[in-house]
Order: sequence, then C-alpha cells, then structure tokens
Amino acid sequence: MSTASEIATTPRLDALVGAVRAAVNRREAPTRTAGLVADALSPFLTDPALLPASALEADPERYTQHVLHVEEGGAFSVVALVWLPGQCTPVHDHVAWCVTGVHIGAEDETRYALAGPEDDRHLVPVAAVVNRAGSTCGFAPPGDIHRVSNAGEGPAVSLHVYGADIGRLGSSVRRVYDLPVREG
Repeated sequence: MSTASEIATTPRLDALVGAVRAAVNRREAPTRTAGLVADALSPFLTDPALLPASALEADPERYTQHVLHVEEGGAFSVVALVWLPGQCTPVHDHVAWCVTGVHIGAEDETRYALAGPEDDRHLVPVAAVVNRAGSTCGFAPPGDIHRVSNAGEGPAVSLHVYGADIGRLGSSVRRVYDLPVREG
C-alpha cells in the first residue's frame, strides 16, 4: 500500500480534493454527505489527467490500494484502487460512508443483506450492478455489505472516498463476512 506522501499529485487531483473538501465541510448526515461527495467526484472521473502514473500501478497478486490524500484531521481520504482482471475483494462492509467512482474499466459489485438467526447467519444477494467508467455510487453503514471485482479483460481503476482516515486505519473495511451465500 502507498501512502499519500509517496504519491505525486496532479492539478486535477488537487481540484478533486478541493471539491470533496467542500462537500464534506457541509457537515451533513452520512448518507447525504455520500451523495454530495458523489456529485463532487463525478466530473473528474473520466479525465485522463486526473491521476499520476504512480497511482495506476497494479499488483499481479491482488488489487492495489494507493492512498492519494488524507485530509488533515482525518475527515476523509481519497484512494485509488487498481484491479487486474479477476481480482476482487472479500465480502465486506465499511467503517464509514464511502463513495466510489470508476475512472477506467468497469467493476462488478454484488450487494448483500445479512439474514438468518444467530445460529444460521448467511448472506442474501440483494443487487448486482456493473459500475462503468464515469459512474459513481455511495453508501453509509449499516447496509453496505458488498463484494467488488474486475470481471473485464483489462485493468480497472476506481477512486474511493471514505469518511475516515485511511492513512491511520490502513483500510476502510470494518468486517469481512465469511458466511454462506443463499438466494432470497
């Protein structure tokens, strides 16, 4: 994982951080903040000048996280995730609101609900979406259990804005769910 000080910036990335900062500084409820941040992120997503080359580096073994910015005080973080074909996350949820936007390629996302009694907990798929370059989605816990993958033939790059200090936490993942998946 890269830290913010190791990643170069670009004028467009600086402008994106400023737009996110303005949205977060409105101090709305988490779900509303996610919507405002998605609106701020959207105009930057397909700009080829957005990210420095170092933020596009992939790892053949697993998806790669590059921390691009951590706001002073930890109010939000901007991260680039780089996915090679077939790479995916485990099923997980987050510690705070999250907004994702696809910069290059496409990501498959499956969203789940936790179901069953304590002794028979399982996951039920509730939505499956393909997020293509230029698209955004956002959510706030609870109800943010999902799995993301690159099912395309080329690399995918997405920007993730988290309402947390990823530089300190290392990840936005709160829990990983290793439960059976059953159809509703």
